[in-house]
Amino acid sequence: MILIVVKNPVRPEFADEWPSLVAEFTAATRAEPGNISFDWYRSPENPNEWLLVEVFRDGEAGQAHVQSAHFQAATKGLRSWLAAIPEIIHIEGEGDGWSRMGELQD
Repeated sequence: MILIVVKNPVRPEFADEWPSLVAEFTAATRAEPGNISFDWYRSPENPNEWLLVEVFRDGEAGQAHVQSAHFQAATKGLRSWLAAIPEIIHIEGEGDGWSRMGELQD
């Protein structure tokens, strides 16, 4: 499984409309067979920063994602909407999706 977290520094004039700007990209990515989740979160400390948390089944699914037409199209839009190059954390590990939190199970 691949977990990717991306800090997206969005230009202030695009920050409020960010969900609609990336809606097509988000829907297309969520429809990919190897996608487990793809979710955006706005930073409570910095309203111009949007955090993307994405999870893919495996390296093959991640590779298919970055080679997809919708990823290529999104990178063109991102270049004009972002204030700087995003920061990223990319982790590969065991697992195949969401699990229940053991500490809260009876």
